[in-house]
This record gives sequence, C-alpha cells and structure tokens, in this order.
Amino acid sequence: MTVTIYGLKNCDTCRKAVKELETAGLKHRFVDIREEADNVVQVPKWLDAVGAKALVNTRSTTWRNLTAEERAMAEEDPAGALISSPTLIKRPVIEAGGDVRVGWNAATLEDLKSVAAE
Repeated sequence: MTVTIYGLKNCDTCRKAVKELETAGLKHRFVDIREEADNVVQVPKWLDAVGAKALVNTRSTTWRNLTAEERAMAEEDPAGALISSPTLIKRPVIEAGGDVRVGWNAATLEDLKSVAAE
C-alpha cells in the first residue's frame, strides 16, 4: 500500500508527516496541493469523506484574511472555496487504504501502520 499525502512543500506538519512515514518504512507519495493536485476532482471526494468542518482550515492565515462575506461564501460552497484557495485545505490530507484522513499526529501514524500491515 502506498500512502498519498496532499499538502504544501513548505508546511511544517506535512514535512513532519513525510519524515515520520519514511522513518516507519511506509511507502508514500507527496502531492503539492497548489502545483500538482487535481483539486477539482480531489476536493469533492475529500468533502464527501470527511466533511467541510474537518477539511476547511479555519485557523489558517488564509482564512483569517478573508472578509466576512468571503467566509460566508466559503461556508456555503466549501468545494468552490477550497478549489480556488488550496491553502484553505487543512493539511495534510492523507489517502491510504481507501480512507481519507486530515491532519497529522501520532495516532494517524499508528493507524497508517496498522492499515499497511493488513
């Protein structure tokens, strides 16, 4: 099984995830959400899998810089907002074993190890 990590090259959490996957010996592929990902295809799949609350990064600088009107539009149409502003996507988005996970922590790594062992 190959783990696909969608994120940003300069994102500390994404770099940490890649490093920990390498240390754990898990095969992975990194896809930059600004340069390489087909967000028109991916974002609706991710929203269906985890929902807007998990996928929209309301703690990001990008979110804080939105006007109240832009935030309201993002809440009405999260797919449109995330496709037009990929930095609003909470990172990393991880696809593995048919599942989608958002964010990174020790539990995510353990979960991926157990999926890889199956």
